[in-house]
Order: sequence, then structure tokens, then C-alpha cells
Amino acid sequence: MASFSQSDLKEMSLSCASKITGARNGIEYFDEPFKHLVLDDFFSDELADICLAEFPGLDHPGWEHANDKDIEVKFRTTWKSEFDIPKGIVDAVRILNSSIFLKAIGDRISIPKLVPDPYFNGGGLNVTNPGGLLDVHVDGNYHDATGLNRRLNAIVYLNRGWLPEWGGEFGAYDSKGEVCVKKIAPLFNRLVVFDSHDFSFHGLPDPVTFPAGTSRKSIILYYYTLSPRPDYQIAEKNPHSALWVKRNLMDKRGKKTRDFT
Repeated sequence: MASFSQSDLKEMSLSCASKITGARNGIEYFDEPFKHLVLDDFFSDELADICLAEFPGLDHPGWEHANDKDIEVKFRTTWKSEFDIPKGIVDAVRILNSSIFLKAIGDRISIPKLVPDPYFNGGGLNVTNPGGLLDVHVDGNYHDATGLNRRLNAIVYLNRGWLPEWGGEFGAYDSKGEVCVKKIAPLFNRLVVFDSHDFSFHGLPDPVTFPAGTSRKSIILYYYTLSPRPDYQIAEKNPHSALWVKRNLMDKRGKKTRDFT
């Protein structure tokens, strides 16, 4: 496995930032149905290959299984700090959490003063096996450890050789979560970043049909600001968890809001 120096990682971060700032309207950057970026070949080939090679199997420790009937069936890591991240993948996360990346993405999507989540509250690696799914939903709005406001999601897909018949596309929905406006294929080394708010409905509600022995893999990270979301992005001002279309826009406990301490 390659070992990247600090200067290597800085140069990689600058290259990634250049791709973000150069994203072209209607080709890599989109306003509808909510602001989002789709950038292919985001990391260097070497780093992307290492991320896939070092992606831990589900027999390794540090995974939890979300198995909530028809709304969320997948595996995700339980990272509590950067020290839980596998070697190789940690370099990718450092780039995605760097000030260089944050400044570029904040400028392009017009959300200044973004900060990453060193607690990895929900962030980390995701695996969806054949038959897994994720109902259409909007994400939670507050960060438990800090009280900051959730503003952006970033996903890097690691699915080499993906074919359309496998399913598992990222679905971007209208402001009511009723109509799928766009599907984004989970291609290897593709970055998707999107504006996270109370009307940015997304998901993959159809069970994925990846071949037996394969799975849909991704790195997912979240970003926050001290400033609240603008009013037009708010349906519920109080802290809430993910709100699911199949739960009539309630969370997994059947509630609209949650306690925040």
C-alpha cells in the first residue's frame, strides 16, 4: 500500500478543490431539485484503488446493521474518531475534511464557514448488500455533540464495474419526496455532494440488485455550520432525525422532533 506524504495529500486536496471550483453548470453542478455536484474521477486513481482495496469486509469489527423493514436496510461503520478509520481510507477522509475541500465546496454551493464532523456522527463507510434499500427521506438537522446545523452531505462511491441493471442509483426527489427527478449512478470514484435540508428528499427505495457476493460501497461524510439554514429550507425548526416518506415524514420512533441536549 502506498504511503502518501503530507505534501502529497495537500497536492491531492488542491487537485480535488480545482475540480469542485471548475464544476460546470448543468454538467457537474446542478440547482435542481436541490443543489448538488457530481464529479467523476474525483480522487487520483491510486488513492481510489487503495480505498477499495482497504475497504473492510463485514466480518471486521466496527460495523452496525440498520435493518428497519422497508425504510433502511444497510450496514454502516461506527467510527468515533479519525483513529477508527482503516489505513488507506483515512487519507481520503482527511482530504474530504480538509479546509481546502471545505472552502472549495462552500464557495461552489454558496454555504460559507463549513466545518467537518470529527465525531463521525452517522458518517463513515456504508455497504448495501443485494436486497438492501434506503427509503426516500430528509436527513436530521442538528449535530448532537455541538448543536451545529447540518448543511451538506458528501458521498464517494467505490463500485467498480457498476452496471445499470444492478440498481442502487442515488435518487434525488422533488420537494415533497413524491417524484424522483434524477438518478445518479454509484460509479467508482464518483463524488456526489448535495445540499441537506428539509426539502432535499433522497434515497434508493428499490432494493438493490447487485450480483451475489458484491455490494454497494461508499464513503459518506456530513458538514455543518454555526449559521442556521435559510428559512426556505426549514420545515421543522426543532431538532429532528431523518424523516421518512414511508413513515409519513416521521422518524423511526414515529416522532417529528427529538430531544437535543
